[in-house]
Amino acid sequence: MKFTLSWLKDHLETDASLEDICAKLTAIGLEVEDVDDKAAFKPFVIAKVVSAEQHPNADKLRVLMVDTGKGDPIQVVCGAPNARTGLVGAFAAPGTYVPGIDVTLAVGTIRGVESRGMMCSEKELEISDNHDGIIDLPADAPVGQSYAAYAGLDDPIIEINLTPNRPDCTSIFGIARDLAAAGLGTLKTPKAPSFAVEGETPVKVKLDLGGDDHLCPGFALRLVRGVRNGPSPRWMQQRLLAIGLRPIDALVDITNYMTFDQGRPLHVFDAAKVKGNLVVRRAAEGETVLALDTREYTLNPSNVVIADDNGVESIGGIMGGEHSGCDADTTDVLIESALWDPMNVAKTGRSHGIITDARYRFERGVDPEYMVPGLERATELVLELCGGTAAKSDVVGYKGFDAKVVDFPFSEVKRLTGLDVSEAESANILTRLGFTVTGSGERVSVAVPSWRPDVDGKADLVEEVMRIHGVDNIRPAPLESHGSVNGRILTTLQIRSRLAKRALAARGMLEAVTWSFIPKAHAELFGGGAASLALSNPIAADMSDMRPSLLPGLFAAAQRNADKGYGDVALFEVSGTYENDRPEGQRRVAGGLRRGTASLAGAGRLWSNATKGGGKPVDVYDAKADALAVIEACGLPMGNVQIEAGAPAWYHPGRSGTIKMGPKIVLGYFGEFHPKALGALDVSGALAGFEIYVDAMPEPKKKATRTKPALDLSPFQAVKRDFAFVVDKTVDAGAIVRAATGADRKLIAGVTVFDVFEGASLGEGKKSIAIEVVIQPTDKTLTDEDFEALTAKIVGNVVKTTGGALRA
Repeated sequence: MKFTLSWLKDHLETDASLEDICAKLTAIGLEVEDVDDKAAFKPFVIAKVVSAEQHPNADKLRVLMVDTGKGDPIQVVCGAPNARTGLVGAFAAPGTYVPGIDVTLAVGTIRGVESRGMMCSEKELEISDNHDGIIDLPADAPVGQSYAAYAGLDDPIIEINLTPNRPDCTSIFGIARDLAAAGLGTLKTPKAPSFAVEGETPVKVKLDLGGDDHLCPGFALRLVRGVRNGPSPRWMQQRLLAIGLRPIDALVDITNYMTFDQGRPLHVFDAAKVKGNLVVRRAAEGETVLALDTREYTLNPSNVVIADDNGVESIGGIMGGEHSGCDADTTDVLIESALWDPMNVAKTGRSHGIITDARYRFERGVDPEYMVPGLERATELVLELCGGTAAKSDVVGYKGFDAKVVDFPFSEVKRLTGLDVSEAESANILTRLGFTVTGSGERVSVAVPSWRPDVDGKADLVEEVMRIHGVDNIRPAPLESHGSVNGRILTTLQIRSRLAKRALAARGMLEAVTWSFIPKAHAELFGGGAASLALSNPIAADMSDMRPSLLPGLFAAAQRNADKGYGDVALFEVSGTYENDRPEGQRRVAGGLRRGTASLAGAGRLWSNATKGGGKPVDVYDAKADALAVIEACGLPMGNVQIEAGAPAWYHPGRSGTIKMGPKIVLGYFGEFHPKALGALDVSGALAGFEIYVDAMPEPKKKATRTKPALDLSPFQAVKRDFAFVVDKTVDAGAIVRAATGADRKLIAGVTVFDVFEGASLGEGKKSIAIEVVIQPTDKTLTDEDFEALTAKIVGNVVKTTGGALRA
């Protein structure tokens, strides 16, 4: 939101300096983002041409002698057609930066004649598009004085960063009201518009919204006959230019001026181009309109429009149509001031990609009580600048404003902010802001003004008191102590989320934070897409549904890295997914994926490391290792963890698995991904990943008091033994690992698969799986007889469980 200092002072009587105003704006929550004090215009001075002679070597150039009010005249070579003796204009000396041509002037020679400066056009100073000649000022303009001060170009421009909850400050009047309430001056109350009215407005308005009256709660219309549409006055043009708007003509400029000055967007129709009466309705499917931005938009029934017998003339609350727009030949105008549903305006504007100042205000909420007064003020400006005769206004649909009343205990200010603000001061602050305070004592009723739709309850009123009283008055205070260092603060789920992140980071993966919203097609691909999880007002078309899985966002991040040349990435995220719209449907998930050759597998005895040249592409075993690392880091007993073949449809059916604890608790999935899923996501490359449901892990059992030392190491040397078993191809390696481990859980410290072999020598439908068993004695050194007995138990367990045989 931009405005000039003089524009603000139209509404605020104050002697405060620019610095004080900016400081106060930031203090009351209207953060100043930028201040342009117009320093670039300061070097330009008013100068008079005392002589203008033909250039000796160029027909279209003149040699001017220019009086700048400082010493002898200065020689300037000029090509402007209006350069002449006696002209008074704007002069730039050498060393001056000229913004319109992006040049810093220097003493130069033009066709053999020295030039020591420049007489400037309005375009060269970027104050208009006029470049037909140099600036031509009245003869009595003060030579030697600042051109910026004379022309009103030294007016500082303030830009504030306006938050979406402050629609009242989308107007300069609203900003002045806030500053006055903060004690920085007195708000100027404008006089009510007064003008003669003759006759009725012949064009009538009908609201035909099929019972959805909230889409247009009110509509005011007035005809003004006999206007003369030309350029708007210089002061209005300068203000619009200062905030980045291009002046067009008086009628259009008035609507733009009202939008910023009063926060009241309006539209003017050329009455001669309107056929029949106006109707506010939903657009028909496929109906089109050529808008004022010269683009044609195809509409649908979710869009609200203003139409006549010709068709659509305006997209309600967003942009008018080209057909009924005003031009230099306009003599009769219809001025429209209406109310539009904020949500519908936001959806319509977003779906069509239209960004306008009107949409910006309507989707935040305009003051309903200013609909008719805004029409009156706009009419007054039209009559003042364009002449004409106003007809009686026609107002339909508006049922008046019912103020929200909040039951407000003053003690809430202390409770929520820690500020000691007296009841009298709190009431005074709210009153200055336009709230109506009734009652007495510690609890009062507060009526919310029509221009503050953002204020809903007690906390909002506390915020108003706090920001005007002064946020800087809040003293920092330490958090309340919990009494002991070891006091438990985090929940089990929070602790496990942290542990999962640390474990994955330790495995060389990088944490990513992705959007919780994904395209509907992607949500459906991962088991989501239910209507209850579709966003009613998505920020973009490809962010329409709450995610059922972390993987789509991680896939997109990995692919973006690959597109930029970083194909080997390992990413993880620990965050929320959504199965339904109920609280229990939100899951806490640790998900991750590896792409390319971003594998943790080293050069040890892991059978899957045997690759031919280059790095090893990631596979199901990398995903499995990551998933089990998360579970182990979260403190679950790994002996109770089971792995079954198969996973959801987005995983590869033969290269994936399900991790369970017991027969019912599903902890998550891992594996490589289905080619169809990758194709639908437009993702390529070797990819493997996992999803672990952190919230599905059972609460840890309370541990008894430890009687043994925390670190209990065996004094005996560990021993490794290798076994190879021939089993059917359908037997999982995990079954062999579990059977070998179960032979003696006290002695066997670990079992690892290091080789898988298939060949004709083993027989049809057979494979060989080799395991390494780590034997760790704890109370004695094992003898040969002990090892033989343990070996027999291992082989017996595996044979019994899998039906295989020890490979010879």
